Amino acid sequence: MPLSEHEQRMLEQIESALYAEDPKFASSVKRRRLGRSSGRRRLQAVAIFVVGLVLLVGGLIVEVRVGGFPIISLIGFLVMFGAGLLALWGGGSRSAGADREHGNGAKESRGSAPKRKFSERMEERFNRRFEQE
Repeated sequence: MPLSEHEQRMLEQIESALYAEDPKFASSVKRRRLGRSSGRRRLQAVAIFVVGLVLLVGGLIVEVRVGGFPIISLIGFLVMFGAGLLALWGGGSRSAGADREHGNGAKESRGSAPKRKFSERMEERFNRRFEQE
């Protein structure tokens, strides 16, 4: 379910506040963010997944067993699992960080309000939401 425009704006405000409050933590979280892989990385992950699937099925057909366990099928499963991780944690785009930094600079230059703590701003927004209803 996609976010509404209001929710997207709130999320962007929270992100920019996080970058302003603690840029070191925000950059470490950004590096670990899931779902930010490129199209090329996804294509590589799909190709590796297919190779793993072939190994998985081929291991059942060939029946190479070590200790009664189909070892080629196990290797195929591990390759498939690795491809899934590659698709999830693949290299993210560098332009997103540049856009975010540019957004922070623009926001700071036009904001004339005194700086408050992140938690205070979030608490105020939370209270405003219930006052509106």
